[in-house]
Amino acid sequence: MKGKFITFEGIEGCGKSTQIKLLCEYLERKGIPFLSTREPGGTTIAEAIRRVILDPATPEMLPETELLLYSASRAQHTGELILPAIAKGKMVISDRYYDSTYAYQGAARKLNTDFIDVLTRFATFGLQPHLTILLDLPAEEGLARIRERSLDRLEQEALSFHQKVREQFLVIAKKQQYRYLVLDASKAPEDLHRAVLKALELV
Repeated sequence: MKGKFITFEGIEGCGKSTQIKLLCEYLERKGIPFLSTREPGGTTIAEAIRRVILDPATPEMLPETELLLYSASRAQHTGELILPAIAKGKMVISDRYYDSTYAYQGAARKLNTDFIDVLTRFATFGLQPHLTILLDLPAEEGLARIRERSLDRLEQEALSFHQKVREQFLVIAKKQQYRYLVLDASKAPEDLHRAVLKALELV
């Protein structure tokens, strides 16, 4: 049996971590084999790249460097962890995947999307999520939710940056409705969790 690849996307503070935690707890209770991971990260090499990308002490990082580092992390993450888990029949749940690159580096950083297309195909080995859950929230609300925590390099970007990210996620979701579920992230976590389970045909 082949597994499924589920990704969660959204702006900072949208509640991805909460929904992933609730989903994993449900799968564990039901005895459904799964793997929970994140981008950038998931493997030793990819986690090391994550620390470089998100370090607030490197504000001089160029958008081009950022894009290439994300792609390098994704290649290792996909090849070493995600594809083998799917082949074993596990449900793989990832906190972000390549849609975030189109939103952050494509829309917000204004990098060439044709080049991102090429990098994405290369770094993902052609893998596409079976379902992407977008937790949609106005950027100002998301940033307000994370105000009290220590912010990484991308979280420290201006409101206008995060607004562009949100707008691009919605554009992608509209273009790729066949794999997207858009949820209002201002709703109660329990309501969102039920919607996620329904979309995954688990209830």
